[in-house]
Amino acid sequence: MSSVIPVVDFSAWSLDVDLVPDQNPEALGRTLEEAFTRVGFVFLENTGIRQDEVDRVMDVSLKFFHQPEDEKKPFSRKTFSNNLNHGWVSMETERLNPRRPGDLKESFNVSSFHPDIKWPSSADLTSFQQIQTSFFNRCKDLSLRVLTVMARSLDLDPEVFLNAHRLIGTDANGSTLRSLFYPPVNCERVKDGQLRCGEHSDYGSITLLFQGSEGLQVRSHSGEFLCVPTIPGAVLVNIADLMQRWTSDRFISVVHRVLLPPAGDSRTRQSLAFFVQPDDDALICCCNGSDKYPPVLSSDYLNDKFNDSYGRS
Repeated sequence: MSSVIPVVDFSAWSLDVDLVPDQNPEALGRTLEEAFTRVGFVFLENTGIRQDEVDRVMDVSLKFFHQPEDEKKPFSRKTFSNNLNHGWVSMETERLNPRRPGDLKESFNVSSFHPDIKWPSSADLTSFQQIQTSFFNRCKDLSLRVLTVMARSLDLDPEVFLNAHRLIGTDANGSTLRSLFYPPVNCERVKDGQLRCGEHSDYGSITLLFQGSEGLQVRSHSGEFLCVPTIPGAVLVNIADLMQRWTSDRFISVVHRVLLPPAGDSRTRQSLAFFVQPDDDALICCCNGSDKYPPVLSSDYLNDKFNDSYGRS
């Protein structure tokens, strides 16, 4: 799969570089355009986000996940009225493929920085809020640079995607930093058809993924699921559903999953995903002026997907 998913040097637009208004990403844009048109995924190297930053988030997240369940419950998703997606998601609560049993994973969604949000703050987690918040903002900054290059690669106004992502980090935008933990699997208790993460495509604009180990599979054009390697220090970026609609299928949102480990394999898995979502009130229309997809409100599309994966009430 490493030969299928391109590995691209992003150093010219790295977070370590001060951009100037006329900085031209032509070659980089062509490379991303080809990757997102043909594969839907790309590895970006030299983004400015360091491996030690990723490790800090994974370490503090793991401390949270290793707590007893009754200490995690107060931070459950749907607990916070200003943002119902923020918080802890317990094992088997989410079904990213609604036709399968609940996914064998738990997660913590950072979706809100509202003052009323209560954060984990026990002795081992005093830095939880600061580490998660800092990494959210780093991912936000990188994603805006990627969106700028993407717009230019399509010969669009460089601001066309940015204008719909002005509110990332507020409760008027659904972008989320998600820490994921896949605990050891007890094969005797696995339900028929159950996976660590069911087949799905992502919902918003793009996703930034940081993997702690292998396990992710991506569906190819031929319908075959192929294993994705881990590349230390690289960010795996993929197109999500609203971007495919936005670009009238020029960029493709690809189905992916996380399988169960082989029988007897008790290893865990961790990853971090930054799901980039347009602002809630952004109306997503085909940017080439076609009517291939009807206009859809970002928040409506996201909430409909949540209803599928968490169960309609």
